[in-house]
Amino acid sequence: MSKQPLNFLCISTYFKGEDFLKSAKAEGNNVYLLTKKKYENEPWPWDSIDDTFYIEEWNQNDVVKGIAYKFRTIKFDRFVALDDFDVEKVALMREHFRMPGMGRTTAHYFRDKLAMRVKAKEEGVNVPEFTDLFNNDSINDYADRVSPPWLIKPRMEASATGIKKIHSKDELWQIVNDLGDERDNYLVEKFAPGDVYHVDGLNVDGKVAFARVSKYLDTPFEVAHGGGIFRSASSKIGSKEEKGLQKMNAQVMKAFGMQFGASHTEFIQSKATGELFFLETSSRVGGANLAEMVEAASGVNLWGEWAKIEAANLRKTAYKLPKINNKYAGIVVSLSRFEHPDTSSFTDKEIVWRMNKAWHIGLIVVSDSSERVLKLLDQYTERIGKEFHASLPAPDKSE
Repeated sequence: MSKQPLNFLCISTYFKGEDFLKSAKAEGNNVYLLTKKKYENEPWPWDSIDDTFYIEEWNQNDVVKGIAYKFRTIKFDRFVALDDFDVEKVALMREHFRMPGMGRTTAHYFRDKLAMRVKAKEEGVNVPEFTDLFNNDSINDYADRVSPPWLIKPRMEASATGIKKIHSKDELWQIVNDLGDERDNYLVEKFAPGDVYHVDGLNVDGKVAFARVSKYLDTPFEVAHGGGIFRSASSKIGSKEEKGLQKMNAQVMKAFGMQFGASHTEFIQSKATGELFFLETSSRVGGANLAEMVEAASGVNLWGEWAKIEAANLRKTAYKLPKINNKYAGIVVSLSRFEHPDTSSFTDKEIVWRMNKAWHIGLIVVSDSSERVLKLLDQYTERIGKEFHASLPAPDKSE
């Protein structure tokens, strides 16, 4: 097949995915962006975008009609959801336009926390004990059988948004009753203290082509609810945990029918037993600048390679991974009391990235030594805590 330009419609209701847009364009394709009007002044890579379509708010029917109108003159080859909140909306659009890629059923496994757990359990993947909130007897049975504490989680939110910790059956019922008609959109699961890991990967032809295991040094829940400082670092390559998580990630991708694209999957290792449990996954690149950390460690730009995988899949050509480095990287990010914090006093040669975002401070370090990365992150966390840190309460819901 000749390498004629493909028409990518990239959909993002947040400002993200710039490297995907650049890579898709660099490969010789036409790139169209659909985003919210309020993000029109963000620094999108305009040189890589052929046209932009703006919406005020997402109305599925209006968006479908708008795309249908554009389709008359632009034959779109691929719809790509760049953000977690767009995955299901775009899956519905693919089904309407009979576009290749993830449909609604598969998308649900990468978006709906209840669907994830039910499917994972069916496929023999270890998950924390959970229950839906559909039936009163089931809730009572769960509360009597599984000892607290538990977490109540919205099925469709991302990250730690809307998660609450519950310590008793009475408290559980209080929350369930307060949810009223919204209770079917939540689930409850066993809270097991432990280390939370994330596996950031690329998938090609139904197999994991690349995956990097990292550990949150403070869990996203602790950061969101304790106003903490966000930190993550590469796991020791070849360690027992790293090998176990690589294997488990491949199991999850296979179970959920992931064919191609990027994924960000989270697991927890029980402090009590050392057992690994699957927590959640998503068919996108991880947020919170984890992609930059993964690239610093491995040399693999997840956004850019994802765009190449999409193009190779459409053209029926083989995708080839770039050369992979086996270094170690770590990230520290915090809200800052200063609008534009001055990080010039952080001078270690291992620093490869500095965050440029108002009211935030962030650094990424890279080294051949995992221990060196962790040592630097500890030092920086202490300094940031004293000199820069500010905190806000966690949101109950995303905007």
